[in-house]
Amino acid sequence: MILDYYGLKEAPFSITPDPRFVFLSERHRDALAHLLYGIGKGGSGGFVLLTGEVGTGKTTICRLLLEQLPDHTQVAMVLNPKVSAVELLETISEELKLDIEGARGSTKMLIDRLTHYLLDAYAQGLRVVLIIDEAQNPSIDALEQVRLLTNLETPTQKLLQILLLGQPELRVLLAKPELRQLTQRITARYHLTPLSAPESEAYLRHRLAVAGCKRLPFSSSAVKTLHRRAQGVPRLLNVIGDRALTAGYAREQEPIGAALVNEAADEVLGQHQHQRRWLALFVGTAALAALAMALPQWWPAPVSTARLSNARPHRTCGWPMSSFRKGGESTNCTANSPGAG
Repeated sequence: MILDYYGLKEAPFSITPDPRFVFLSERHRDALAHLLYGIGKGGSGGFVLLTGEVGTGKTTICRLLLEQLPDHTQVAMVLNPKVSAVELLETISEELKLDIEGARGSTKMLIDRLTHYLLDAYAQGLRVVLIIDEAQNPSIDALEQVRLLTNLETPTQKLLQILLLGQPELRVLLAKPELRQLTQRITARYHLTPLSAPESEAYLRHRLAVAGCKRLPFSSSAVKTLHRRAQGVPRLLNVIGDRALTAGYAREQEPIGAALVNEAADEVLGQHQHQRRWLALFVGTAALAALAMALPQWWPAPVSTARLSNARPHRTCGWPMSSFRKGGESTNCTANSPGAG
């Protein structure tokens, strides 16, 4: 019913990787070109690096890369590299469909079998590519073990090409002195940034058009708000956009306005509780400020020393007092002092 309400044939903001909905901004095309250059004839072997924030499209770029690799390419993809060095070697071997029975747990035996496989692939004219996703997760020892695999080479080329995909933390990790040898072997690198405001609007229009929508269901202010709340991250544009469509249908609002997009973003990003905490903090601070301003009115002001010295003394003090001035004369307070009769 929601699709019919907006004239859609299918959901436009699904986060499943449907190639029909792929939108390549200029930066995505640049990233793909860098990877193709690094893995293709332009690279001399070693590592290719693609980093970017979560949801910016690294996996999409990787899928497009796989589609454009030559037929004579063998690919091993590691999706969960948060393992020990020897377990990573086992995973790579399994991805390449190597028989590693009897070699599990032995770094030397695993490397020997990988070496034999790579030499055989080279003899057959095959290129072997290893793709490690979430590459900010492996330990330094595991990454160093992967680097050692690039030592396998002929006089003209490396036997193994490695693509590292990761979040910005990967760049911090590679800056460590322990990994300087790996960093020096990176032949191509690209950092994928979020979409600009015009690109976000083009992204939304593209997905809606593919889904069969003939009119944009968002107002211009709503589109700007979508970009701002998603910070140009395609995945967040999808999730917030989908929630806004649902809310717009429930409230029969078309076009969907900025206020409704903000509500959808608050729900998706889980910011209701965050906002309530800030509101409570603001109210508490305001109350303290009001209390501080009101205290002088409730609390009696302290009597200054000057006022005490000029005040008329009480004649029935019950203890000896020093002399005080009254009308220019010096008088002693003795009315009720001890021994006064």
